[in-house]
Amino acid sequence: MTILKTTNLKKQFGNIVALDGVDLEVNSGEVYGFIGPNGAGKTTTIRILLGILHPDVGEATVFGKDAWQNAVEIHKKIAYVPGEVSLWPNLSGGEVIDFFVRLRGSDNKNHREELIEKFNLDPSKKCRSYSKGNRQKVALIAAFAAEADLYILDEPTSGLDPLMEKVFQECVMDIKKKGKSIFLSSHILSEVEKLCDKVSIIRQGKIIESGTLDHLRHLTRINFRIKTKDEISALDQVKGIYDIKKNNNTYTFQVDKDNINNVIKYISQFDILDLESNPPKLENLFMHHYKRNGGVS
Repeated sequence: MTILKTTNLKKQFGNIVALDGVDLEVNSGEVYGFIGPNGAGKTTTIRILLGILHPDVGEATVFGKDAWQNAVEIHKKIAYVPGEVSLWPNLSGGEVIDFFVRLRGSDNKNHREELIEKFNLDPSKKCRSYSKGNRQKVALIAAFAAEADLYILDEPTSGLDPLMEKVFQECVMDIKKKGKSIFLSSHILSEVEKLCDKVSIIRQGKIIESGTLDHLRHLTRINFRIKTKDEISALDQVKGIYDIKKNNNTYTFQVDKDNINNVIKYISQFDILDLESNPPKLENLFMHHYKRNGGVS
């Protein structure tokens, strides 16, 4: 079942093209990663999904309803966490959490307390005394404590330490097990890799690649590290091998997935003592696309 869909979204601010034909589709029970550097168009897309901005061209629907025309109704079934959280300075963290939870009609106090403990938050402190990380915790607790069908998270771990990032990841997986959908915008590639079923990479307002992680990994090279008894001759002449580095008789290199069999047959002639292979990381894929599309060098 399709929960969220955009078709040919375009948005321009003056002479700046923020979105240029963005197509997305998130299904029920999916964690969908939306990745790209700051300024790529992630937040603009999310603001259109939330009904805050109206696209110049194209359509955005959530739960099958137009995101602009039915924003109030849609918001009853979504939870949103921005990357920059602003809270009422004179309220305590606990009061803010209770306010948002009551807005959603939820009343699971045990779950609220569990989340507060997990995120190690002191809910009695006034929001004006909170650090950026603690403000982020308040927003995350309020979102995860709510009963929503779609969670839209825009750089949600901004300001969190590694321990709290792990807690966040556990909460996302708990939500997924309940059949809920999560739209996760991030530039933290390791986070997306651990959590997401599907990924779209956005660059300068355009989607440059979309698909499951397994599908996208077909486009990248596998990392090899081998140690041999004898020196490997003419390794650089073998088709599909790249970035060879040698230290004595230990070699590291990358292999195109389609050439793995030929590479293994070749190196097996040289009495292999040790061999390690690692699947490509999402970061490698990300950099591969940016180089290919005229980004970083």
